[in-house]
Amino acid sequence: MARTKKTGASAATPKKQRFAGLRQMRVAFTQARQIDPAVVWWMLGAFVLVMAVFVLLGLLFSSPVFLAVIGVPLALMAAMVVMVRRTERAAYRRIEGQPGAAAAALQTLRRGWFKDEQPVAVEAVRPNDPTNAAMVFRAVGRPGVVLVLEGPQGRAQRLAESERKRVNRVLPNVPVHVLRVGSAEDEVPIRKLVGKLNRMRPALTKDEVIAVNKRLRALGAARPPVPKGMDPLRARPDRRGMRGR
Repeated sequence: MARTKKTGASAATPKKQRFAGLRQMRVAFTQARQIDPAVVWWMLGAFVLVMAVFVLLGLLFSSPVFLAVIGVPLALMAAMVVMVRRTERAAYRRIEGQPGAAAAALQTLRRGWFKDEQPVAVEAVRPNDPTNAAMVFRAVGRPGVVLVLEGPQGRAQRLAESERKRVNRVLPNVPVHVLRVGSAEDEVPIRKLVGKLNRMRPALTKDEVIAVNKRLRALGAARPPVPKGMDPLRARPDRRGMRGR
């Protein structure tokens, strides 16, 4: 009897996991359709295209049913990839140019990066008005310390230079990179910011990254925090939801 109950419990667990996975996929699809209504047609097109390829291969090799069955999960996978990509692009288009867009993008960095939710330096023309504020956000990873600028170029550059010197004083051997989000030739589009950081050449070990992050956090912020009423994470794209996790 005891063995029977144990077997039943173990069999029920995968079933619950499958239902949970289906619910997560449904939530992810609902979110994707809200952000990009055309995503349904793109997903359908990807599914049909992959299935057509497998059916043609099946006719070519006289095994249409067999290859069609193999093509179904791959076609579903292609549709999910299209959903994620389209939703990511739509989410970034919504936050592009908004105050705090850089912070929203940095929050989607994978493990191995430490990032601050608030700017490490900020300068607003008028109190509580983030419209023309210059901000510097910081991320720490194996490439070193990355300062991400947004806002008016002159003021943002001055803030970044001050922050770079501050980091160099306490961590002279740690590389400091300065990037600016935007659409100009020497700037990084917000949708490409995370990819840019992930492609940087490593200069620190994992243990050194942890030590550098602790040292910087112990120093505190060089500037006052974000003015009251400014929430740079208000437009954060929900990548976790888009992936269906």
